[in-house]
Amino acid sequence: MKNVLYIGNALSKKGKTTSTIDTLGAHLGANYSVKMASDKSNKILRILDMIWLVITNSTKTDVVLIDTYSTINFYYAFIVSQLCRVFKIKYINILHGGNLEARLKNNPKLSALIFKNAYKLTAPSNFLKSVFENYGYKNIEYIPNTIEIEDYDFKERSIESINLLWVRSFSKIYNPQLAVLVLEELLKKGYDAKLTMIGPEVDGVLSETKKIAANKKLAVNFTGKLSKHGWIKLSQKSNIFINTTNFDNTPVSVIEAMALGLPIVSTNVGGIPFLISNGEDGLLVSPDSIEEMVHAILKFKNNNDFRLKTIKKARKKVEKFDWKEVRLKWEKLLS
Repeated sequence: MKNVLYIGNALSKKGKTTSTIDTLGAHLGANYSVKMASDKSNKILRILDMIWLVITNSTKTDVVLIDTYSTINFYYAFIVSQLCRVFKIKYINILHGGNLEARLKNNPKLSALIFKNAYKLTAPSNFLKSVFENYGYKNIEYIPNTIEIEDYDFKERSIESINLLWVRSFSKIYNPQLAVLVLEELLKKGYDAKLTMIGPEVDGVLSETKKIAANKKLAVNFTGKLSKHGWIKLSQKSNIFINTTNFDNTPVSVIEAMALGLPIVSTNVGGIPFLISNGEDGLLVSPDSIEEMVHAILKFKNNNDFRLKTIKKARKKVEKFDWKEVRLKWEKLLS
C-alpha cells in the first residue's frame, strides 16, 4: 500500500468549511495509507505541524499532496514543496481558487519553484488548467472536485414564493452582500421572497452582511456553518441557489446544488462558465449586478418548462463528478 501525506487546512472541526483535504483525504484512505496535516487553528502551529509530518515521514512517503490556494496557504505550499525537494519526495499540488493567476503574475519566481518542480499539478476545472498552461506549465491534469451523488436527492421544486439559498464561507471575494441586495430588489418589485445564507465567518464580511440586512430591515436567515447533512436538509425549503462571487474556480457548493435540483444563478467569473453552460444547466450574470441576478431569478420563476429542463441537465452533468468516476483519475495519477 502506498504511503501518502496530505497537506492542507483540515479545519472543518474548528468551525471552518469542509474542504478538499477532508473529503478527498477520506476517499483516498480507502486504498492508500494517508496521513494529514494540519488541523491546528493557529497559523504558526499549523505550518510547524505540516513541516513535522513531512520530516518524520520523509523516508517512507511515496507522494505528498499539497492543497494550494492563492491566500496565505500559498506560502504553506511553498515551504512544504521545498521541503519535499530537500528530501527528494514527489509532490503534487492540488490547485484551488480562481485567483491563483494573481500568484503566477505577481510571484513568478516563487510560483516557478513550487509548480515547475512538482511531479504533477491537478486542477479541478479546465479553467484553472488553461490558466496554468497559459503561463507555460504543462505538467497539469484535470481532476474535478468530487461528491457522492447518492447523498443528493434530486428534487423538482415549484416556485410560488422565491426562497433563495446561498452557501459559502463569508469572505470578501465571494461578495455575500450582493445576495442581500438582490433580496431587497425582489421585495421592492413586490415578490414574496426569502433568503437563507449558510456559512462561517472568514474575514469580517458576515458581520458586515448582517448589518446591511439589519439596516434595510430584511429578515435574512443567517445559519452560520452547518454540517453537509444539515444544509442539504435545510435546502429542501429553498427553490433557487445563488452564487454571488467575484472570483471562483469550481465551487463544490454549486456542484452540490446542481445535484439537488436547485436552479443555479451565478456570477460569470473564473471557472464558473466551465462548470455551467449559460441557459443550458444554469444562468450566468455579470458580477456585482443586482439587476441581472434578479432578472435571472425571475426567469426561473416564470418559466416552468425552462426551469425543469435546466435542472435535469445540471443533475446529469454533475453525476460525472461522483467519486466512482473521479476515483479512477486519482488511481491512475498515484499508480
